[in-house]
Amino acid sequence: MSAQSENRGVTQTRTRLERGRGALGPALALVHTGRAPTRAVLTTELGVTRATAGAVAAELEALGLIEVDARPLGSAGAQGRPSHRLAIAPRGPVALAAQVHADGFRAALVGLGGAIVATAPGRMTVPADPAHVLDAVVEAGAELLRETGRRCVGAGLAVPSAVAEPEGTALNPLHIAWPAGAPVREHFTRSLAAAGIRGADGEPLTGHAGNDINLAALAEHRHGAGRGAQHLLCVATGHRGVGGALVLDGRLHTGSAGLALEVGHLTVNPEGPPCHCGSRGCLDIEADPLAFLGTAGRDPGPESSLLQQARDLIRGDYAEPSVRAAAEQLIDRLGLGLAGLVNILNPDRIILGGLHRELLEADPERLRAVVAERSLWGRSGGVPILPCTLDHGSLVGAAELAWQPVLDDPLAALGAA
Repeated sequence: MSAQSENRGVTQTRTRLERGRGALGPALALVHTGRAPTRAVLTTELGVTRATAGAVAAELEALGLIEVDARPLGSAGAQGRPSHRLAIAPRGPVALAAQVHADGFRAALVGLGGAIVATAPGRMTVPADPAHVLDAVVEAGAELLRETGRRCVGAGLAVPSAVAEPEGTALNPLHIAWPAGAPVREHFTRSLAAAGIRGADGEPLTGHAGNDINLAALAEHRHGAGRGAQHLLCVATGHRGVGGALVLDGRLHTGSAGLALEVGHLTVNPEGPPCHCGSRGCLDIEADPLAFLGTAGRDPGPESSLLQQARDLIRGDYAEPSVRAAAEQLIDRLGLGLAGLVNILNPDRIILGGLHRELLEADPERLRAVVAERSLWGRSGGVPILPCTLDHGSLVGAAELAWQPVLDDPLAALGAA
């Protein structure tokens, strides 16, 4: 090949890449969410030429984010030119994800595609000063980074409270001892700096923070049971209380101050016990693990989290009359709350997490019947009610916050590194 021809080829490649640079983020998002398993699909989804899609995929591979596999795909003798397969780079960078809950915390490293690379739980009584537990969870994350040697792109935190934007303050941490308005994002960022955790560019990280159920819903929408839903309602109970989230056209609906979808404070038993919010008989205290254990006549023990004890009881002793009766009472309360939400929000899919996932799987027909009987939309055809599929949805969602700048502009986030 002549030098002139070689230069022309290099120029053409650069031109294709320049044209496709604006598509790097959308392309990475497609691979990240599993919607572009091959270069042919990527070409179609982006609406670009095959050459441009190839240049985009090559750039993402050069950034260490994906792998392009040119080996033939499909059976021998298949017609047409086989498309290159696209996959997440197995040793690519990770986000540090952290979650604080009523029984302690958990840290994890999460790669693209929502894949949890490593995780470390911590049991502790959450103190009134957020900085103490955030220091502990960040140190656990720092140890995971040291052990794996992975590059960190960012850090996200899930907390059991609405989080005000843009301040990053915990507005209503009802089940942990933090004061209302605690500046959790500021504390989290400080803890990251103190632990010496830096981003892929070597600069200190700015932490992200969000409500745990909101983040679980975001994770399920991108990687789990919520994929493809346009109006996704997620309701879940973790270690204490009940939370909800709404994802509209791929974006979390958080309301004007971050307090949207506080479904735990729907009244489902007007004569029920007083709730932390000042009302009575809210879902928050009628349909969480502590309520289930109490209704089943079980005293919570210190050996594991409330959520795990409730799960074990359903999985191991559901045939016992007191356990079944307690489950049915919680299912009826939950169904009443879901029916009201269906009437108001008209979702096209409902997903349930935590203990609610266990209740759905234990008696799916009872819950669906309650929702259908008490909701207009349920009687007209029903709304699919599915279990969440991610075991650590809030952690994966916290990682999504950290990954978002990379998904928005991979070159700006990682190009210099």
